[in-house]
Amino acid sequence: MKRLWLLFSQVVTTLLAVWFVLVTLKPEWLNQRPSLSSLGLQMARDTAPSNDAGLPSPGSFSAAAKKAAPAVVSINTSKAPEKRPSPMDPWFKHFFGQPEDSGPQVGLGSGVIVSEQGFVLTNYHVVEGADEIEVVLNDGRKAKGQVIGVDPDSDLAVLKIKLERLPVIVMGNSERLLVGDQVLAIGNPFGVGQTVTSGIVSALGRNQLGINTFENFIQTDAAINPGNSGGALVDVAGNLMGINTAIFSRSGGSMGIGFAIPVSTAQQVLEGIIKNGQVTRGWIGVEPNELTPELMLTFGVKDPSTQGVAVTGVLQNAPAAKAGLKPGDVIEQVGSQPVAHVAELLSAVAGLKPNSTVEFKVKRKDQEIKLSVTPAQRPKMKPQPREQADQ
Repeated sequence: MKRLWLLFSQVVTTLLAVWFVLVTLKPEWLNQRPSLSSLGLQMARDTAPSNDAGLPSPGSFSAAAKKAAPAVVSINTSKAPEKRPSPMDPWFKHFFGQPEDSGPQVGLGSGVIVSEQGFVLTNYHVVEGADEIEVVLNDGRKAKGQVIGVDPDSDLAVLKIKLERLPVIVMGNSERLLVGDQVLAIGNPFGVGQTVTSGIVSALGRNQLGINTFENFIQTDAAINPGNSGGALVDVAGNLMGINTAIFSRSGGSMGIGFAIPVSTAQQVLEGIIKNGQVTRGWIGVEPNELTPELMLTFGVKDPSTQGVAVTGVLQNAPAAKAGLKPGDVIEQVGSQPVAHVAELLSAVAGLKPNSTVEFKVKRKDQEIKLSVTPAQRPKMKPQPREQADQ
């Protein structure tokens, strides 16, 4: 018994001695667990959010782009070259030299499908003068575009294509937009293919830019480049807020100042063209000018706080003349809408329903008067050729 106990004691002592040596000289042999740092990395991998289900990352606009992008199309246009004297004419060669081979002029823009019947909204300058129009959908389908109607005053046009199962964009409410709201611009810049850019609403109600007759632009810093004209400006829910129209640029590319026509205006033009073949606007027949101190002095307006639009001319037998408006009058209000600039007066009068009487608030010298004006339908203006910043 003593021997067994002695043997047990020796074995335990030997094992304790070995354990002590290992703890002192080779502790890593006893600790095979991963280090804290490796545990942290492993935990990071195991607990990181997975996107295997295709869910958007926080802050992503992928849902809005997925909803709106299928309804945004590319528009390719071609125009026959201008006829020139025959290059074989010896007099032509003598004075002008050998001409270069001139092919058809091609253009590029974008558009938005707004109905299952195939109606497409785009800019007038995208299709202006085009002999052939090709509409290319995001899914690769192509169709010939037919011009249903144009409105040069707002730089909008309506096309129609004949295809089935068309994706249609959801119309939003541009009147609810606020400066600082996030928006996406979708189009085909430079012909590289459909592209989505993001930004914010930089300003609302931009006018006096000299782009259109009637201006009420949404300004955005979402990148808009050549080829984006006619494309969609959408909110973060993917609803249409505007039609991208122009950029302010010294280089030809985006400089963070782009302009879009509000969808509220676009819808009025769309409905007018589809129903009547043209847009019906009010007209009173005056020559308006900005109210300057010089004009105030000329017209005898002594109140320096006066705000309005100076009337420097009135057409004979026009609605304004029949209502009693005279040169020298200052129009301060149309109906319930104050007007302080020519652009505001044009927009206010254009929005009037022809043959429906409206009260105008007018200042004649220092006398406030009210006149009942019955606007007529605005005469159809002949489109004037122009250059567009993003054409």
